[in-house]
Amino acid sequence: MRSGPGKTARHIALLRGINLGGRNSLPMARLVSIFETIGCQGVRTYIQSGNVVFEAPATLARQVPGLVADAIADQTGLAVPIMTRSAAEIQRLVDANPFVKPGADLSVLHVGFLAARPTRAHLAALDPDRSPPDECVSDGRELYLRCPNGLARTKFTNAYFDRTLGTVTTIRNWRTTLRLLELAAT
Repeated sequence: MRSGPGKTARHIALLRGINLGGRNSLPMARLVSIFETIGCQGVRTYIQSGNVVFEAPATLARQVPGLVADAIADQTGLAVPIMTRSAAEIQRLVDANPFVKPGADLSVLHVGFLAARPTRAHLAALDPDRSPPDECVSDGRELYLRCPNGLARTKFTNAYFDRTLGTVTTIRNWRTTLRLLELAAT
């Protein structure tokens, strides 16, 4: 796969809050169609919670969050935040996870994807003791989470991160993150 300003590369889109508990229903076939309509190629989804692997030139990839969000709003009335990362960015975050060590329980690891890089002031407002024994480490536009009691019990929530960091967050478990990287490589 080539990359560069006018060349196609693989990217991952992460949609927040769709198909959860019967709310914000968005069929994956419709989502694929939206991506294809705006010019993306090789569009594939992974599970029903809004994970999309696609190919696009860098200029289009930068526009995907806005274009797709607008199309979803026009077609369904849903306001869906969307974060994108290149396959190379996902590879870097996988390689940098501070909680992946020999013997680590990978089932308790998660990644929070941020729409924008938080300011230093926002990062300073993160409370590392908010939800013991959970741990959170910030790295640019990602948050690495270790939640031994499960994501459902943590106080490190999208709402907390959105409010504290002044940006939009969507969280994926480690297994999903690795699977998205695998799909982007094939």
